[in-house]
Formats: sequence, C-alpha cells, structure tokens
Amino acid sequence: MGKKLSAGKELSPRSILIWRIVQVAVWLVGVAILYCLFFYPKLGIALFWNILIPVAPALLVISTGLWRNICPLATTNLLPRHWGLSKRKILSPTQSSLFNLIAVISLFLIVPLRHAVFNNNGPATGILISSMALIGFSLGFVYEWKSAWCSGLCPIHPVEKFYGQNTIVPIPNAHCHQCMNCVKPCPDSTPNIHPKAATKTFYHRLSGTLIIGGLPGFIWGWFHVPDQTQFTNLITFLSVYEMPMLGFSVSFAIFLLLSNIIQARYERKMIRFFAATGVSCYYWYRLPELFGFGGFAKDGLLIDLSNSVPLWSITLLTVMVTLFFFYWLQFRKQHKNSWVIRPEYGLRKVG
Repeated sequence: MGKKLSAGKELSPRSILIWRIVQVAVWLVGVAILYCLFFYPKLGIALFWNILIPVAPALLVISTGLWRNICPLATTNLLPRHWGLSKRKILSPTQSSLFNLIAVISLFLIVPLRHAVFNNNGPATGILISSMALIGFSLGFVYEWKSAWCSGLCPIHPVEKFYGQNTIVPIPNAHCHQCMNCVKPCPDSTPNIHPKAATKTFYHRLSGTLIIGGLPGFIWGWFHVPDQTQFTNLITFLSVYEMPMLGFSVSFAIFLLLSNIIQARYERKMIRFFAATGVSCYYWYRLPELFGFGGFAKDGLLIDLSNSVPLWSITLLTVMVTLFFFYWLQFRKQHKNSWVIRPEYGLRKVG
C-alpha cells in the first residue's frame, strides 16, 4: 500500500540535463584536482587548499543550495541511488543525530591536521579526499538520498548549516527528484535552517551547540598555528591542536554564557552573529595569507603580491569582506528561503 504526500516542484527534462552536465563537469574538476594532489602535489595543493577551499565559505553563505547540487562528494555519494542500487534505508532520529555529532567532531579533528600534514602533503590530502569519497559512495548503497553522508557524516555539513542561514534564493533540487522524508528536518528544504533547528535528541542539541559556540574561536586559533613539516615526537605533533582548542573553549564558553542570559526570541540573532564572526574571522586571516601578507611566511600563499601592492589595499579588501558577511548574516533581512526547492513527495510504503 502506498501513500502520496503533497506535491512539490519537478524539474523539466532539459533542466535535469543541464544540471547533470554541470555536476559531471564539476566532478571531473574534482577528479583532476585529486590527480594533481597525487602526481603534481604543489599544483594540487594550490588548487585545493588555496583556491577551492577559500571560495567555499563564501559560497555556503550566499548559496548553499548551489554547492549542495554540484559538490563532487555529493555526486559520488548519490550515484548508487541514481543507479537504482541503494537499499534506501531511513535513518532513525537517533542515528541521524549521532552522524551529525560525528561530523562535527571529525571537523574539529581533521582541520588542525592541515598544519601538521595536509597543507604541505598532496598525496596525504588526496588520501583524505579519497577516503571521504569512498565512505560517501558506500553509504549511498545503503541509505536514502542525502541522509547518511550529505546530511550526516560529511564534515562540511555542520558548516553548511551554520553559514547557510540566509541564502540568497532557493534553487531547484538537482539530486533528489522525490522527497522521501529521509531527514527531519531536511536541511535542504527547511527555510533558514541552522545547527540548532533539530532538537529531538541529545546528540542533535550537542552537535548544534558545539559548532555554533566553538567554530568562531576554533577558526581564530587555527590561524595562530604555522604549518609544520617536521615533528620530533607525538607532543609536538599534537601541538597543532593547542591554539584551535583554546579558541574553541573561549568562544564556546561565551556562547554558553550568552545562551543563559539572552531571551529565547533573540537566539537566532545570536546564532547568526556567531556565524558572521566565524566566516569573517576566516577571511580576515585567509585573504592576507593568499596574497603574501600572512603572519607565517609563505603559509597558505596563492600569489605573492607583497612587493606589488600596498598593505593598505589588502587591509581594505579584508575589512570590506568582513563587513559584507556581517551585513549578510546579521543585518540583511531574513528571507524565509530554503537552500533548494523541495521536490515532489514520493511514495512510501506504509503498513
């Protein structure tokens, strides 16, 4: 026996074809970067860590749905579903929330290792990306749509929910041609989704609190650690976590304190403020690094302009970018947009 829920919006065959072409093109770009990481490490590192990753936070703020539609890892994860090979299992709320918590913890564990390994080691970065692709692909054989990887274990997903609270406009869902209610609330189709939107379980609440409260300080601390290529012992290796965790602890404590003081009706505004602080802090340090004005020699360098342009021009650019993100997340009118347009509901067996 089947039950059909309310209808959504379907893409035309022509629109689907266009999206598939774009997804394949971006996927091939991802494969090319992965190839470079293994065989041309310097180029691969520049393409991945110094071009793709610096663009990502801004894209998540402005149009999370676009990234959700074209992310190469998402395309890889959803291949079994599109091929009709997925068992299409539905995660329970507890399982889903546990996946979210694992994603948050993974983010905080992996990012400091950039200083220790990944920023200067192309093959290691390639192995990291390949491992995530393999995990996502494997999960696609078991679970429905984006539930297990894109909305679950992916370490980028918590940042998507944090930064994507006021996206510019919802766009068509180029992956899920039917909504099967595989995640509740669906991050793609819920207007103004944020990390604390789901509170069904302890894991939901914990993961939301950790990413909101901890990420801004974590980012600040991360930029106060230089890239390192040699370690004499385990203690020096683990030292890359010291400043990020210190920053995490401070901003997390501030968030907990404010949460107990500020009235519930102002909670969303506070969450947006922490999101704006996090993404602005990232670009405050990352933009100067990209152009040769960073605090640690050539760390994070894309193109050295230190002898070509005055420092004040980079400072002005950085201030303008910072103000933009505060405007976008904190002061811009909150449009009740989801990342993508929910597709038509599908048939679900009941009884």
